[in-house]
Amino acid sequence: MCRLAAWIGQTRPLEDIVLRPSHSLLEQAQDANEAKLSVNGDGFGIAWYDGQRGPGLYRDVMPAWSDGNLPSLCKMIRSELFLAHVRASTAGGTARANCHPFTYGRWSFMHNGQIGGFGRLRRHLEGLLPDAFYNLRMGSADSEILFYLLIANGLEADPEGTIGSVLTLLADLRQPSDAPDRLTCVLSDGRALFAFRHASDKKCPTLYERRAGDGVTLASEPLEEDASGWNAVPPNQLLKLRAGERSLTPLQLGALAA
Repeated sequence: MCRLAAWIGQTRPLEDIVLRPSHSLLEQAQDANEAKLSVNGDGFGIAWYDGQRGPGLYRDVMPAWSDGNLPSLCKMIRSELFLAHVRASTAGGTARANCHPFTYGRWSFMHNGQIGGFGRLRRHLEGLLPDAFYNLRMGSADSEILFYLLIANGLEADPEGTIGSVLTLLADLRQPSDAPDRLTCVLSDGRALFAFRHASDKKCPTLYERRAGDGVTLASEPLEEDASGWNAVPPNQLLKLRAGERSLTPLQLGALAA
């Protein structure tokens, strides 16, 4: 499993989330408290917005703590909306193309968890991608396919409906012998931040929310040893954050449009 964090609110340096807290994302990469693996060393990435264009993106295959560029980048890059991820691979090898976040147009996406039975389903899921999105794929991870399935099936026009439909697709393809689907995802179009937790066995990977006067932080684990003020994002709900607005709506599972 992976660890992730995101911010939306007043402009701030990425180091405030990634580096400086006592249980920062970098610390979680080396010593996670609420994951099956305490070390997440199979790559990392950051995506950030400046309010004008699509996201900036920096990813690398090395462990986050061994990249000498990361502290400088996180100190100098300031943004009102950014995503950060450290990876412990479950599907797909250790390669830059499999590192999160993934981006397309204005969208960025990161995932913690797994698509159950992905080895069996991979070819079928790839076949559901229109040629334009299939040809964009660079890696072999289940997360990248999940992202392009969301984009290809209407994420931009209807995030809530599209997420529910893609989750239904995965549920319909599952077989009893498959490992469970466990999906905690955070994504953004540069204006809003979306997050959800869903699992076929009701064991969702963790995600917490902390609201402060200048914005909202999301993280796989609280960023401080004192977890007061951090609240778990409830499972099977879509959290949407935008410019001081917050909504929480049930995930509505339903069929994909023909």
